[in-house]
Amino acid sequence: MTSPLGVQLYSVRDEIGPDALRASLTRLAALGFTHAEPYDILSDTEGLAAALAASGLRATTAHSKITELDRDAVVTAATRLGIETIIVPWVRPDSIADRAGVTALAAAINEAAAFAAGYGIRVGYHNHDFEFAQKVDGVPAYELLVSLLDPAVVLELDTYWAAVGGADVTELIPRLGDRVRMLHVKHDGQNPFDIADVLPLATSLELPVVEVVVHEGDVWPLLEENAAYFGKLVNA
Repeated sequence: MTSPLGVQLYSVRDEIGPDALRASLTRLAALGFTHAEPYDILSDTEGLAAALAASGLRATTAHSKITELDRDAVVTAATRLGIETIIVPWVRPDSIADRAGVTALAAAINEAAAFAAGYGIRVGYHNHDFEFAQKVDGVPAYELLVSLLDPAVVLELDTYWAAVGGADVTELIPRLGDRVRMLHVKHDGQNPFDIADVLPLATSLELPVVEVVVHEGDVWPLLEENAAYFGKLVNA
């Protein structure tokens, strides 16, 4: 059986309009991806559901600002799409510049997690670089945030952004242990670490998710390369 390999749909954000969504998802599936991670599940839930079904891709994770949006609408859409984990994708850097801000964010995520649990859905958090670059009481804001999150909240660690923010991901992932259930990964020569060495460190990994955000020209060759590269790693 093929091991799961996801792709964040933001990678093809310019090619998933109403007339291109089904074709793009089908093309991603043909490259070897098994899962799609949507970044918008509210604008056209039914269209997304139909495109996923037609392509054969599953969507078990999705980025959605459940701490800011209508929670009922978010969990309803997630249930329709078969999403098991709703991931908070981004917060304003200035909102977590001090302890009060980090504490407020943790409380909001914990509240959303308790709400979503009533529907059988988990909540997770996805980082960028600033959570590590910004220090609160001498420690990265990410470290404080994780310490305040309910253990039921899972982590989707973006390996590239964590490293850009100053984290040693080879030390961080084992220390976070089974909190890390998803990894954002890419293979494009920009990582300050060997991603092949990092993947095995996430011993409770459920889904590696390829995300290619910054690129020149056509993104599809990069996605094809990433699908082949990570497909070999996860199925080795």
